[in-house]
Amino acid sequence: MKKRIQFSLVYRDMWQSSGKFQPRKDQLERVAPAIIDMGCFDRVETNGGAFEQVNLLAGENPNYAVRAFCKPFNEVGIKTHMLDRGLNALRMYPVPDDVRELQYKVKHAQGVDITRIFCGLNDTRNIIPSIKWAKAAGMTPQATLCITTSPVHTVDYYSGIADELIAAGAEEICLKDMAGIGQPAMLGALTKSIKTKHPDIILQYHGHSGPGLSMASILEVCNNGGDVIDTAIEPLSWGKVHPDIISVQSMLKNEGFEVKEINMNAYMQARSLTQEFIDDWLGYFINPGNKHMSSLLLGCGLPGGMMGSMMADLAGMHRTINTIRAKKGLPEYNVDEMLVKLFDEVAYVWPRVGYPPLVTPFSQYVKNIALMNLLTIEQGKGRFVMMDDSMWGMILGKSGKIPGEIDPELKELAAKQGREFTDADPHTLIPNALDDFRKEMDENGWEYGPDDEELYELGMHPEQYRDFKSGIAKKRMLADLQKAKDARLGSKLSPEELAAFKHAKADELVAPVKGQIYYEFSGDGECAPCIEPFIGAEYKEGDTFCYIQAPWGEIVPVPAALGGKLVEIAAKQGSKVQKGQTLAWIERPQG
Repeated sequence: MKKRIQFSLVYRDMWQSSGKFQPRKDQLERVAPAIIDMGCFDRVETNGGAFEQVNLLAGENPNYAVRAFCKPFNEVGIKTHMLDRGLNALRMYPVPDDVRELQYKVKHAQGVDITRIFCGLNDTRNIIPSIKWAKAAGMTPQATLCITTSPVHTVDYYSGIADELIAAGAEEICLKDMAGIGQPAMLGALTKSIKTKHPDIILQYHGHSGPGLSMASILEVCNNGGDVIDTAIEPLSWGKVHPDIISVQSMLKNEGFEVKEINMNAYMQARSLTQEFIDDWLGYFINPGNKHMSSLLLGCGLPGGMMGSMMADLAGMHRTINTIRAKKGLPEYNVDEMLVKLFDEVAYVWPRVGYPPLVTPFSQYVKNIALMNLLTIEQGKGRFVMMDDSMWGMILGKSGKIPGEIDPELKELAAKQGREFTDADPHTLIPNALDDFRKEMDENGWEYGPDDEELYELGMHPEQYRDFKSGIAKKRMLADLQKAKDARLGSKLSPEELAAFKHAKADELVAPVKGQIYYEFSGDGECAPCIEPFIGAEYKEGDTFCYIQAPWGEIVPVPAALGGKLVEIAAKQGSKVQKGQTLAWIERPQG
């Protein structure tokens, strides 16, 4: 029998590669025992890039979710791991050193064992500081090679980076095949090269299913010395996500590797719970196209995880370009023609910006340049005329060293616009910031939290954390959810049927007097502007729904009838209403 292969469940990435939100804390707590009972996993990805931001946007404290999800795995000896974007840590743009260093202390205290540190450019200067901070905090630093296929990205290129990262203290290496376009033969040769020189280093392979190479890649990696394979479970496996554990286990078992058996009853329970979470609310933000594999991804190299956002962006650009073409008397593009044009433009742009591996945030930058190029070409302005500072920052070296050569056309354009290239170490360009965040927390009376985790959260995601603390984030999320539900229902019903459905079990609230409507009252005789209540908000009998300021100045409270759930608002914040006019509908409590 061949060596033992371990399996890791990428539960966080399953969701990240499928839709907009992550499961809530209570949902993670419910699914963890089933994942443990499956008996086949030595590792589980519990949090990381995008996890915390989307939790904050959903009005939930991600620190509670991380601690709750890690705890049961810690108790049974299953290692937990997170995704860490190096210079960008858990967000899309650079993070100050002091916030990055605090991250590892916080995550270790929350129960995360391994941090998977990557730089989208494979610039070791963005990874090595994190290796040292992670080790100092007691975490296992797993350094990552972002895999792509280009003339620059050879076995020797990657092997040299691995040597440097291991010398800096990396205890594990991950081959992160984020678009699934790594060629199996190359991945096998790279695995052999690393394991021959560093036999004691644990090597983990992470490959998306998108273009269909991942199973062959897994087999090549394992046959050449790989140790751990990332997998998914239904209903969020395959498509643009990851191969399912059942197929991977079966393939490797029949190849002669030692692998753990799967408790299928537990698998079906985890599968059912995951589907339940989708049906509950996450599914309203899952792009159906992400369930499908596509060989087209081989040509453009875009990662599966960004296909949903790319298609949304493409839809808007599609309409704009067709409007321009119609004015010119030219035939309009259909969706498929537009998609092929975008893929072709990505293939044109990518080598000219130096072959950055197409992973967050550089995949977004390259895709956005290509999208803008399609528009400006149609306008007769040529290429590369609508690039923001983020796109230029990548080209100029502010995010790290570009692996290939920048096209002379872009160098000339940079000089014409007064932009300068840099070879400075990126993290030295960002000043420390924790003292300012401490001051903000003190001024607001906010607690730093256990192990300074709340201070860290503000430092890592300042905009989202402030919205979370104010309550605005949850209101927006619930409003977005209601819009998504209405859109799905509305696609099946006429507007009249939809209104009748929503109002059938609801009480109609009407204005008792004419005047101006407000949803907040300061208590000192003045009404205050604010955000409207969110759809789905719960009211008790006797609660005030809103206030109307009558023409003579009187403030009249409007009660929420018998209470219940808000299903529709008919009067906007600050609008003028007449006596008897409908303000809203509130669904009566059941029973």
